[in-house]
Amino acid sequence: MVRIRTSLPDVPDWALRRECDGAFWGAAAPGGNSTVGLSPLHFTLQTISTQAPHGRVRPVVVVIGSPVGLLRDEEVVPTGTPAGVALAAAEAGREVQLVGRTGDDPTADGLLLSLARRGVGHVALLRDPSRPTALAQEPQLGDAGPASPDDVAAPAPESSPVPALDAADVELGLRYLTTFAVVVLAERAGQEVVRVVADAARWNGAQLVMVVAAGTEPPDGLPPDAIVFEAPVEDPDGDFAALVGRFAAALDDGADAADAFRTSIAAEGWTEAAVD
Repeated sequence: MVRIRTSLPDVPDWALRRECDGAFWGAAAPGGNSTVGLSPLHFTLQTISTQAPHGRVRPVVVVIGSPVGLLRDEEVVPTGTPAGVALAAAEAGREVQLVGRTGDDPTADGLLLSLARRGVGHVALLRDPSRPTALAQEPQLGDAGPASPDDVAAPAPESSPVPALDAADVELGLRYLTTFAVVVLAERAGQEVVRVVADAARWNGAQLVMVVAAGTEPPDGLPPDAIVFEAPVEDPDGDFAALVGRFAAALDDGADAADAFRTSIAAEGWTEAAVD
């Protein structure tokens, strides 16, 4: 298993390091550098154990998690970790399908249209008329100024709730998507959902990537080559989601975990750090 931890440091400079077989590799950028467009996230990648990289490249990256809508300039745009992961993988040139749940309402119409325009499919996304689509509030503007229409923001604390993933729904959605090499479980899920996703990864010979909350342990029953990202407490600019999405895209393109990680951070403007 490969586990990747993230946190928010209290120091102005931040760095990323990878430890594997006693060797270190890392990347860093100054906290005040606005050109890289990153929040001051601190990443630590610890390789617990690894298996051989997945086999042949298949055409779809599957991202599991319900997207959230954000009303911006009278348009519903996608927000939240699952949407951010899916959009980043699509922007990296991969075909992406999102598995999750929305309401059956105008918010969902606008949200799915926005996702489709940016290359994210939703053939396995359930529309549930019994509940509204989760809708986030526009984050407060800070020193960075107005957000770009293309940004993927994190939901604000006052957001409407995101429906919990249902194991039967996820299993049904995955049955529609039988050709994938990478599957990303991008939101917190119960043990039964984890089991369904892990079984699908094994059946398809796919690489499982999972996001867990900060400070939590990976669940039981994961494949031995599963890759677990520990999310930061907050991801206001969507940097963490973008990192995971680009990482998944690189895996789907045939890279192993280490090379995929290098590719994903390079896309965000990180530079190699000197090792003490």
